[in-house]
Amino acid sequence: MESALAGKNIVLGVTGSIACYKALDLASKLVQAGANVETILSYGATQFVTPLAFRSLTHRAVVTDTFDADSEHSVEHVALARWADIVVIAPATVHSIAKLAAGLADDPLTTTVIATEAPLLVAPAMDANMFDHPATRENIARLRGRGVFLAGPAPGRLASGLMGMGRLVEPAELLGHIAAALGKDGDFLGRKVVVSAGGTQEALDPVRVITNHSSGRMGYAVAEAARDRGAEVVLVTAPTALPDPALVRTVQVKSAQDMCDAVLGETATADALIMAAAVADYRPAVMAEQKIKKTAADELSIDLEKTTDILATARGHFVRVGFSAESENLEANAADKVRRKELDLIVANDITEEGSGFGVDTNRVVLIDREMEVERLPLLTKYEVGHRILDRVATLLRP
Repeated sequence: MESALAGKNIVLGVTGSIACYKALDLASKLVQAGANVETILSYGATQFVTPLAFRSLTHRAVVTDTFDADSEHSVEHVALARWADIVVIAPATVHSIAKLAAGLADDPLTTTVIATEAPLLVAPAMDANMFDHPATRENIARLRGRGVFLAGPAPGRLASGLMGMGRLVEPAELLGHIAAALGKDGDFLGRKVVVSAGGTQEALDPVRVITNHSSGRMGYAVAEAARDRGAEVVLVTAPTALPDPALVRTVQVKSAQDMCDAVLGETATADALIMAAAVADYRPAVMAEQKIKKTAADELSIDLEKTTDILATARGHFVRVGFSAESENLEANAADKVRRKELDLIVANDITEEGSGFGVDTNRVVLIDREMEVERLPLLTKYEVGHRILDRVATLLRP
C-alpha cells in the first residue's frame, strides 16, 4: 500500500475560478499517487484552463459536454458516477456550490454528482465577501448536512487583492483530505490514536539546544496512515520541517517534558499510543539564563539529568507501541525495551542501514511484541510501515 490513492477512481470536477491552475497540479499529484483520474470541466473552467492540459496530465479524455456522442462514456453522468470511488470538486465556485446545494443537474459535473453514490469532496475557492455571504454559508451548511466533505477554503491573499478566507486549499493538502474521505469507514473508525514524532529539543541557553537527527517523517507517516483508516489522530510533534498533515490534530511541543505532558493528556482518552518520536534521554540540569559565551578554555562541561521516560510513564487501557532506533544489537536492545517498559509492540530499525536511517522516506524495521515474537519487514516506504504497524495494533485493540 504505497499510497492510499493508488488504484482509486477519482472524478475531478473543475469549475470556473482563477484557482483552476491549482487543479492542474492536483491532477498531476493524483496521477503520481497512482490514482485513475477522469476530469470534468465546467464551461467557466474552460475559460481559465484547457481540456488538453488535463488530458496531457491524466492521459484520459476530458468531459465538457453531458451528451458527447464521441466520448468513451456513452452517458457521462451515469458512467462516471458508477466508476467513481470519490468525486472531488476543486476549485468549487460560489455558483457551483449553490447548484449543488439546490440539487440542480444542468451540466456534466452536477449530473454526475446527483447520479453517484460515491463520497463527494468540495474545495471552495472564491472571494472573501462571497464566502462570507449568508447564502454561501447556508449552502455550505446544507452540503455538510448531507455528508459532503469540505476542504477549506484557506485564508490568505485573494485574486481581488483582499485578504481573507477564500483561497483553494493547496493540492498537497487536498491529497490528505481525499485519502481521509476514502478511508472514513476504515477499521480504526471510532478509535483515537496518539502518535509522537520528531526530535525533542533540550535548551542549553536561550540560543542553543541539544537535539538529534530525527526528521519526524516516520511519525507523520504513521499519523497519516491512521487517518486514512478512519481514526481520530492526534500528532504530538517536536519541531520539524514537515507541514501539518491534513485532518490530523497537531500539537506542537519542543522539549521531552513538553511532549510528556501532551502525551499524558491525550492518552487519557486514547485507544493507542505510538511513540515514533526521538525523545531526548538527557537534558541540561540547568538552563543558562543568558547565552553561554566562548572563552579561552578548551573545554566546556555541562551537567545533564535524565528526562522522563514517556512510554514507561504512560499507562492505561490503550495499546502502547514504542520505537527503537539502534546502531548495534538491534533485536536484543529492542526486546529489552519491550520487557522493561511492558510494551505491546516495538518497532526497531538499524539507523546505519541504507534507506533505514534519518531523513529518508523508507524504512526497514523489525516488529517485536510482548510475546517476543519477531517479524522482520522488507524495505518499505514509511507510509507502508505505518500501515503494517497499524495492522498489528488493530489485533490488539479492545472490542
